[in-house]
Amino acid sequence: MGLPTEIIFTKGAGLWLGVEWDNPEQGKHDGSHEGTVYFKCRHPTGGSFIRPNKVNFGVDFLTAIKNRYVLEDESKEEETEQIVIIGNKPVETIGFDSVIKQQSQLSKLQDVSLRNCAVNGAGDKGGIAKACPNIRSIDLSKNLLSSWEQVIDIANQLKHLEVLNLSENKLTFPSSSPSPTGTFSMLKVLVLNRTEITWAEVLCCASGWPVLEKLYLESNNIVISERPTDVLQTVKLLDLSSNQLIDENQLFLIAYLPRLEQLILSDIGISSIHFPDAGIGCKTSMFPSLQYLVLNDNQIAQWSFMNELDKLQSLHALSCTRNPLTEGSKDAQTTRQFIIARIGQLRTLNKCAIEPEERRGAELDYRKAFGNEWKKAGGHQDPEKNRPNKEFLKAHPRYQALCLKYGAPEDGELKTQQPFLLRNQLLTLKIKYPNQLDQKVTEKQLPESMTVQKVKGLLSRLLKVPVSELLLSYESPKMPGKEIELENDLQSLQFYSVENGDCLLVRW
Repeated sequence: MGLPTEIIFTKGAGLWLGVEWDNPEQGKHDGSHEGTVYFKCRHPTGGSFIRPNKVNFGVDFLTAIKNRYVLEDESKEEETEQIVIIGNKPVETIGFDSVIKQQSQLSKLQDVSLRNCAVNGAGDKGGIAKACPNIRSIDLSKNLLSSWEQVIDIANQLKHLEVLNLSENKLTFPSSSPSPTGTFSMLKVLVLNRTEITWAEVLCCASGWPVLEKLYLESNNIVISERPTDVLQTVKLLDLSSNQLIDENQLFLIAYLPRLEQLILSDIGISSIHFPDAGIGCKTSMFPSLQYLVLNDNQIAQWSFMNELDKLQSLHALSCTRNPLTEGSKDAQTTRQFIIARIGQLRTLNKCAIEPEERRGAELDYRKAFGNEWKKAGGHQDPEKNRPNKEFLKAHPRYQALCLKYGAPEDGELKTQQPFLLRNQLLTLKIKYPNQLDQKVTEKQLPESMTVQKVKGLLSRLLKVPVSELLLSYESPKMPGKEIELENDLQSLQFYSVENGDCLLVRW
């Protein structure tokens, strides 16, 4: 429940207060009674009238700190009598040592959590600065703070404050007068989730956050209405999750924040993006420092979205779970491969590192999967005749680069129109034993879906060598001089892109 409104009135016997609930399902009306509007609610059922003795008006910051962090005296019997000189007069004190102990406890506090402690303001002027001046991190989420001015009153007394969480406080923010200079001079992390702040209010207050690095604005119904020019220039992480009104055009307004490295856009409903300043195979000037992008729980259903992400010059990590594109396919591994192949600089996908072997396999599979389409569009093994049409290049902007990297797909690779149905295709492989000169080179046919573990089991029986001692790798005529280790026993030969004519190297 939020703080009660200032309306106090007589309804029946005694006094009643009008309140608006954080959860409108708990209320009964919009602040009206018998045709009279006593207060206004943002939701037609968000209001209630309740008795004053049922309302928690909260406590000040310092009281909440003491309630949570000051240890109670072990026993009154332990209180000692002391003589203290005040001026020229000796004064007897009892329990003075416990007061000193409490003050010592508070002065040492650096990380403070007052979540859901009914904090309603700073309290006595200067009290916080005197009692706990070394606080660096505060969680003030889900309290009874009602205005940004109250937050400033607290922050003004904490000169070392670096982390501040104000989530789930129904705050009113200034829209014209910025925060006083110096109040948040050390602040690096600010969390304003579910505070109902607007974008205009963010920009207004942001002038008072000169070194801010991380800003969390989840679930505020934000519409990005203007470009930040002189503010937010130090921000490295921006979380705009669950703001369903944000679209790709609004994102372009924050595309030139110079230090933005992490952008969290989960659950904003986005389905498309296009960087108009960059053509096929080119990099955009937008989001120049962006390294990590989170797009979970959105409406991404087209591969063109991934093609556009390849235009981001610094993107190294992507999370895009629970989207139609990633959830609709029955073959999650193929989807992962196609994302990796389409975004060339990606190093991490959905928090899983992309090893060089996985990238190579993904790109080779992608190159094979769309080889027939490439040929029909004008692709050719002869570089002078290789001119795929614009439609193909738009759908597969990295395909030409992959052909340069691995060579154009040969006709023998493209005989089958449906590559995903060839899970049990037999591969003819040469088998060599580099450390055993007396062993002759042999040839075997193995299913490409066969795991490394099963290949080892087969070789173990043939060679009479324990599985645990076998080490496998392979060489490809397409990449002479390079040996690729088959290090994961649970992966298939296909995962490592082993093909017909490759040579399996067996050591023990």
